[in-house]
Amino acid sequence: MKLPESQAAVLRAASADESRSIERLADETGHKPETVTGAVFELEDEGLVAVEESIEETVTLTDEAREYLDSDLPEVDLYETALDAGADADPVEMGRVIGQSGLEGPAVDIALSNYARKGYGAIESGEITADPDADPESDAEAGALADLDAGEAVADETVLDQLDRRELIERDESTVRTVTLTDAGVTALMEGVETAETVGQLTPEMLTSGEWRDVEFAEYNVEADAQRVDGGKTHILRQTANRVKDTLVGMGFEEMEGPHVDAEFWINDCLFMPQDHPARTHWDQFALETPREIDELPEELVERVRDAHRNGVGEDGEGYHSPWTEEVAKGVDLRGHTTSLSMRYLSGNEVGDLEPPQRFFSVEKVYRNDTLDPTHLLEFFQIEGWVMAEDLSVRDLMGTFEEFYAQFGITDIEFKPHYNPYTEPSFELFGTHPTTGEMVEIGNSGMFREEVLEPLEVDCDVMAWGLALERLLMLMYGFEDIRDVHGTLADLELLRETEVLH
Repeated sequence: MKLPESQAAVLRAASADESRSIERLADETGHKPETVTGAVFELEDEGLVAVEESIEETVTLTDEAREYLDSDLPEVDLYETALDAGADADPVEMGRVIGQSGLEGPAVDIALSNYARKGYGAIESGEITADPDADPESDAEAGALADLDAGEAVADETVLDQLDRRELIERDESTVRTVTLTDAGVTALMEGVETAETVGQLTPEMLTSGEWRDVEFAEYNVEADAQRVDGGKTHILRQTANRVKDTLVGMGFEEMEGPHVDAEFWINDCLFMPQDHPARTHWDQFALETPREIDELPEELVERVRDAHRNGVGEDGEGYHSPWTEEVAKGVDLRGHTTSLSMRYLSGNEVGDLEPPQRFFSVEKVYRNDTLDPTHLLEFFQIEGWVMAEDLSVRDLMGTFEEFYAQFGITDIEFKPHYNPYTEPSFELFGTHPTTGEMVEIGNSGMFREEVLEPLEVDCDVMAWGLALERLLMLMYGFEDIRDVHGTLADLELLRETEVLH
């Protein structure tokens, strides 16, 4: 029997008594693993070898896990500190125990989220207790990390799943193929296997000389699995943003642009947000690591905004009777909403004075110090929009939303009255999640109040909104967790497979 050189080499290296891996055959034949794999499939097609496949999982420790191997898990540190503080007898102030433990930053949240789960104690009303019978020495997760570091297998899948959720391990699956000679393969070897001279590529020289007529060309298995190559693609959030932009442009809107880092004046003061409002603290907003002030603000506009805050607008205006300083207005933060762009445009500061009717929008990132959960991130996309015209009403605003969301197949929008310092009347928007059936808040809106418009010298109605792009995506495709599509925990397979259709 004549076989190509790689097939002949693999057939001679295989055994009828022992399954041999592709890697071992590659070592024995001197061929690359991919060459051996191709030869094995050809031999299998000829019935000369049998191939078995199995899935092999490898588990490796992350850098964070290796840090814990050198010390302790954060929850263990917290427990031992709580014991030292006497929390096994009486509850102790949690802040005191955390301070004494030396835990900082993310380690604090990690310790708190795992403390009660593991039965080390309880945390209630800002106080911590410690179970005197808990045994951190037998912590299953710490023990599993030590075993993995030593190269030992961990049989408890529940522990491995928990370590995976905590991102302390990385689990990879690979296909392992083993090869065994069949009876036909043994017979072929006994009868003798010769190496056929084969050519893998036709060259110009062969065509010129006519040599191609006398050579044997290697066969190619065009049905063999090829290595998967994942190329780049536009993120589904950006695809959705582009579709939203196309939809709004089709509805007659123009796009706004502006800075992500802006003065408090544009972010909050123009919106009639008092300077002592809780949402203006850095519990909600992000300040710059190196604080700075903006150099110039429109003097006349600043004076009108200052007067609105102090004295109100119109005969019945009261204002806030709270401190207002230009120094605070000049402070610079990451914008918590893109309504700062609306203020820049409505004031005439960006594109000059605007005459009604006008429609503008933006689909850009905003930044808020929120608690991470399935519907909240520290940065997200906001669909900002406003319409300036005479005699607008809430019915016009609701109708705009119904038309907009209908373009995305969402027809069950519900409205709920709400309070905003800058719009009156105001309402929130809700849509039904297609998977859970729950009502999900998808935006906030209203009619800009007089205290906002008069300082901007806008003398007609303006209806405005801020909608969440990520939540629109959740309603369109049934995603239950924003973190699946945005951020460090994003599901890469979901991102690769999902396409936003126009």
